[in-house]
Order: sequence, then structure tokens, then C-alpha cells
Amino acid sequence: MLDNFVHFLMTTGIANLTYGHIIMVLIGLTLIYLGIQKKCEPLLLVPMGFGIMLANMPISGLGIHEEGGLMYYIYKGVKFDLYPPLIFLGLGALTDFYAVLAQPKVILLGAAAQIGVFLTMFGAMALGFNPKEAAAIGIIGGADGPTAVFLANKLAPHLLAPISIAAYSYIALVPLIQPPIIKLLTNKKERQIKMKALRKVSDTEKILFPIVTFIVTALLVPKAAPLMGAFMVGNLLRESKVTKRLAETAGGAFEDIITILLMLSIGASAEARTFLSSRTLLILIMGVVAFAACTATGVLFGKLLNLISKEPINPMIGAAGVSAVPGAARVVQRLAHEADPSNTLLFHAMGPNISGVIGTATVAGIFLAMFGG
Repeated sequence: MLDNFVHFLMTTGIANLTYGHIIMVLIGLTLIYLGIQKKCEPLLLVPMGFGIMLANMPISGLGIHEEGGLMYYIYKGVKFDLYPPLIFLGLGALTDFYAVLAQPKVILLGAAAQIGVFLTMFGAMALGFNPKEAAAIGIIGGADGPTAVFLANKLAPHLLAPISIAAYSYIALVPLIQPPIIKLLTNKKERQIKMKALRKVSDTEKILFPIVTFIVTALLVPKAAPLMGAFMVGNLLRESKVTKRLAETAGGAFEDIITILLMLSIGASAEARTFLSSRTLLILIMGVVAFAACTATGVLFGKLLNLISKEPINPMIGAAGVSAVPGAARVVQRLAHEADPSNTLLFHAMGPNISGVIGTATVAGIFLAMFGG
């Protein structure tokens, strides 16, 4: 009887608990705390944090490599590149390209923000990461979670957990990371610049945009087609006005379901034995650098565009060139309101913000073509 009891004790999670498991559970609880208590992207951080806890319960069978377990099957959506394009489908159904179509030159701001991705990639290579790993780390700066997952899974699957967690965590911390950078690179007079009201955009333009954009990007950067195709078909469902039910489903319950599965998968990929390393810490640091660099290059190009444009451009909207929609645009609006309570920049900032999504997905396609993902 005593032997049976001892055997039972040895099969409990408590008997198999390690310091690594404890640290990872604390990390998971921290993300849950930030989501619930601090309201930092709770739809992302709460399931992600719980996913980390699931994978780090000893001998529970909930790890992504535990064949036959729950997370083993849920994680297949990441392994086979299903979740990121499906997230883009829902995102497309929720996206209004009005701000881009009304002022096409803001696309340049979305492109300029991607310069930070390349700068970070070269920095990561200088620190000893190989080109594939460096490219996957650099894309964190685009602040596009699904794209970071998509690229990391193809180029550096062994780094998927730290890259994905860094990408989504920094998206949640946009309101804290971006303001100091924006204020450092702009003065109050620049932050007070008011922009001309956006022109009216026709329904025909809205319908043609996703079709034309997909054709052009798929022909130029075929590797980006899975993300861009899903993004644009979702938007076409929205703008065609004849598939309202499909658009509402794609941008509603469907998007929520895929978000839950993706966040749980990302969290569950962060197992103590692989996540806790000096490389993970370095990736988290490089992620902040990448995000800061993309924000800075966007603002600096915004300043340049203001100098050469006939109409005033508030350089702060360049910071929205990262893909954190609509968080980055809201940050710009808040800073504009602080500088001048009568200034409204939200709709102007949404232009580069949405362009950043297209830009980051395109850069990911370029990296895949360059490094053979």
C-alpha cells in the first residue's frame, strides 16, 4: 500500500516540478495580469498567458510535442501555417481602407516604418544570429503578430515561442513604448500640425483596392500571397456590400475563435526547457529595438514628407506605420490631443497604420524569397 502511495506521489506534477516550470508559470500569470488588470490587449495576453501555464504543468500531456494531447492538435494550425492567414481574413473583414485611398501618399509612411525591420535584421546578424533567424527577429518591429508567427515558423521554428511572445507582448505595450520615441523625435509645434480633411472615396475604389492590391503584391512577392490573399478577400467581403453575413462572420466569431487557438498555441510553445535561455532574452531585447526602430523611421520619414508635401503632414502619423492596428493610430491621436485639444489625427493615422500591415506582410514575403522559407 505504501509503495502504491509513493508511486502516486511520483506521478503528480508537484513531484516533477522544476524551477523552470515555476518561472514560466509566473510569466504566464504576468501576461494574464497585464491583460485583465492593466487592460493591455486582453484578447491576446489572457489566452497566451494561460497557454504558457498549460504547457508548463509537469507531465500533464498539454505540451505541443505531447502526441495525442490537446495542445498537440491545436498547435497543428501554427505548424501548417493555417492560423496566420485566417487571422488576416478576419482582419481584412474589419478593415476600412478609406484612409489609405483618400490619401495614398501615406502608404509611403507604412513602407518607411519597415526600414526598422531591416536595420534590426542586420543588428541581429551582428550579434551572431544566422540570416534566417535574424530576419524572423527583425519582423517583430513591424508589430504584426500573425506575420511574425508565419515568418518564424518558416525560417526559424526553433525560435517561434520567443519571437511570437515578443511580437504580441510589444503590440500590447504600444501605448507605453511609442510615446517617448515620438516625443523625442518631434517638437510641440510639429505635434500640433493639423491635416486637411480626407476626400470622399467612392464604393468602386473600395471594391477595386483589395483586388488590385492582391494581384500586384502576389505577382511581385508571391511568398506574401497567403497573407495578402486572405487579407484582401476578407476586405472584399466587407466592401462588396453583397456578402455582409460572410464579412460579419469573418470579422466576428470566426476571428475570435482563431485568435483563441493561435494565442493558446503561441503560449503553449513556450516550454521551460526551450524558452529559458540567453538567446530568448536577447530576442526580447532585439524585439524592443526593432519596434523602436520601426517607430523612429516612420516618424523621421513623416518629417521628411512634411517638408516636401504641398499640404501639411503631421510627422507623428509616421509612427502609425507599424502594423499594430488600431493601437498605434490611437497613440498618435492621444499625443495630438495633448499638444492641441482641437487636433484630430486618428483617421489620418489609420492610413499608415493599415499600410503597415500590407508593408510588413510584403517584407515577410521578401524574406521568404531571399532565405528560402
